[in-house]
Amino acid sequence: MSTARASATEPKLSAGLVKLALAVVVGTFVVQIDATMITVALDTLRASFGVSLAQLQWVSSSYLLAIAVTVPLVGWSADRFGSRRLWLAGLIIFVCASVFCGFAGSLGMLIAARCLQGVGGGILLTLSQAVLARAAGPEQLGRLMAIVAVPSLLGPIVGPIIGGLIVEGWGWQYIFFINVPICLAAIVLAWRWLRIADRGRPTRLDLLGAVLLAPGLAALLYGLTRAGSLGTIADGEVLGYVLGGGILLVCFGMHALRTRHAPLIDLRLFRSVAFASASALFFFIIMGLIGAMLLITLYFQLARGESPISAGLLIVPEGVGAALGVMVFSSLADRGHSAGSALVGAVMATAGLAALSQLGATTNDVYIGTALFVLGVGFGVVVVSASVAGYGGLAPEQISRAATVLRIVQQVGGSIGVAVLVIALQNALAGAASAASGAPHPPRRPAPPTPPAPPPPRP
Repeated sequence: MSTARASATEPKLSAGLVKLALAVVVGTFVVQIDATMITVALDTLRASFGVSLAQLQWVSSSYLLAIAVTVPLVGWSADRFGSRRLWLAGLIIFVCASVFCGFAGSLGMLIAARCLQGVGGGILLTLSQAVLARAAGPEQLGRLMAIVAVPSLLGPIVGPIIGGLIVEGWGWQYIFFINVPICLAAIVLAWRWLRIADRGRPTRLDLLGAVLLAPGLAALLYGLTRAGSLGTIADGEVLGYVLGGGILLVCFGMHALRTRHAPLIDLRLFRSVAFASASALFFFIIMGLIGAMLLITLYFQLARGESPISAGLLIVPEGVGAALGVMVFSSLADRGHSAGSALVGAVMATAGLAALSQLGATTNDVYIGTALFVLGVGFGVVVVSASVAGYGGLAPEQISRAATVLRIVQQVGGSIGVAVLVIALQNALAGAASAASGAPHPPRRPAPPTPPAPPPPRP
């Protein structure tokens, strides 16, 4: 009875909000599928440019590091120049970089173009939630996110499938050229429908904070990526980057809490219990999900002998479950039940991960699909609940900086999850190989096939 009464009094989304959501969908969707399509083309790129796998990894790593450097500046840039202008700038940068990638004649040119593409992608991925939270408010954010989240959740799943078809039919250049019409459509929609009230205001750039935070975050993420590739954290190069990045981040934290001016990221946001809890939820759910999805893809290819396209199809249940979780629980989050919804989602995600931990070489596809579906539902529920709870108690002028914080939390969580699980996988494979050969000790640095860098965490 109470639920029916709440539904009856719940305000409907205005046409303007729906149009804004669609404009955001197109802009973030192109970033998501691009990040996943490139993984399918890595072997083709290696043969085309005649380079080693270690050199080729920079095609993915440069993109992710460019995002890491860009994200800390997005909150300040949105306040200074306005969300609409910054969004359009992100789309223009991304489409120009995509053209440069397609015409790259060498690996160096491709890596440089991917860095530029990462700048555009970092702007769009970070700004998307800020735009929605500011426009919708806490009463409608859940349902608005449901419109945006469904395509974004499905994008990383269909990306490898589309990428495989394009590479096989037209060539690797077209996984970048296909971004052009999508970005142009996103620019037109943003120009017409992204009518954000903020036009920017004079805001002092926290230059010292930028010098500490952006390189610190990039070094930390690169160190974690190298740890996953090498199969160990106890490596001089890895420790150098991780410790150096960590020191810079600690120095930034001390600076941010002491400065008399507005810091690049306002750590005082964590005084809000809701925001701190939402950040922790995002960290752990992304850490578990991104690592698990990378391992399940490798499981299908290494243990089951599936092709990349088949592996992409087999993880579709996770995306379907996530989309369903977002749609079903978005209204509950808007009605003030975000804490209960988040608890339900966390339990379901944990159950899905626990089920996946029991996989063997001959595990039934129905069992795997069900576990992925449960994991996806839990992930979708946590994302929408944490977003509504995290932004709900913030003032409009805090939202851009809060979106930057949440994006950084997701990036770090995803990188840690991938590094930990890939190290565990490589050590397990090395141990199995050692036992099979009768060697008394596994090698210090096993070298099974190096997985591609994961795509950035989904919005």
